[in-house]
Amino acid sequence: MDEGDLETVPVDNTHRELVVHGNREFQRYALENGIYFAPVDEDEIERLQYMHELFNMMFDNRLIFPPIPRPRRILDCGFGSGAWAIDVAEQYPGCEVIGIDVYPYPVPEHTPPNLDFQVDDLNSPSTFPSNYFDLVHSRMMAGGIHSNRWMNYLGDILRVLRPGGWCQMVEIYFNAQSDNGTLTSNHALQVWSQSYMQSIQPAKDPRAPLRLQNWMTQAGFVEVESRLLTLPLSGWPTDPRENAIGTANRANVQRLLSSLAVYPFAQALNMTNVDIELLVAQARSEADNPAFKPGSSSSSSSSSSRQHRHSDGRSSKSGRHGESRKRARHG
Repeated sequence: MDEGDLETVPVDNTHRELVVHGNREFQRYALENGIYFAPVDEDEIERLQYMHELFNMMFDNRLIFPPIPRPRRILDCGFGSGAWAIDVAEQYPGCEVIGIDVYPYPVPEHTPPNLDFQVDDLNSPSTFPSNYFDLVHSRMMAGGIHSNRWMNYLGDILRVLRPGGWCQMVEIYFNAQSDNGTLTSNHALQVWSQSYMQSIQPAKDPRAPLRLQNWMTQAGFVEVESRLLTLPLSGWPTDPRENAIGTANRANVQRLLSSLAVYPFAQALNMTNVDIELLVAQARSEADNPAFKPGSSSSSSSSSSRQHRHSDGRSSKSGRHGESRKRARHG
């Protein structure tokens, strides 16, 4: 193992610079490099926390799906609010947990001693050593990974996993639909969905969540499992479990419809702030309307969990990349 791969440097101040669009704060570096189009302010951190709690409810408080009874090293790709990494580090105190994100999000003052947050761009080749992690967790990365980067991203994950290690991925396909067919293309939720998918292309692939299973197999993973779930956007009184999940999701959805739209709708679709606010308000109202019974698909989507393990004989795949670039310490 080349210990140089584990070295970090202080966070460059360029990663901390913010710009304001539509009264929301964005990371300048992410926008200028086409990495991530969502805000990074306190409102967004709060939304990410809501989303983490929602996933916990959907997954029955299971943080890790694959059978890894005693993980030694775990990598969290795109740690965001840090909630998942913190929970995992607390649950496995003897495990080294590393979280990577392009923005140095503020994290709680007291975090588990076995947790290390670092700043790096996951669109660049990984600098971690090969055969290093027992689990790589990648959740809600479709908005951050370049559309032409996915196969290399998955290849990097495969390389840094130890033989027999696992990759767990969760993504949302942001295409609002209704089970009863009452939500049509003319409704604000569908207009928002189509506008969002149009606005992030070609930089991002909005349908990446639907393609993960095939991509994982092509990258060399084995025992690939995929589950497609429907995530209610609000309460569904006719089903107790779906009602509880939808009710919990409401706080996430009400914020998400705005935060994901502010920058790309204005920049890519030339929508004014007033037009964006009007569409968001209408979409929020429809999301709250039980008559539509709205939800987004998932599996690599609205709440898709997949488990992937790679074969023992792949250690010869690709060498180390990007050794001149170091990750930045977050602190």
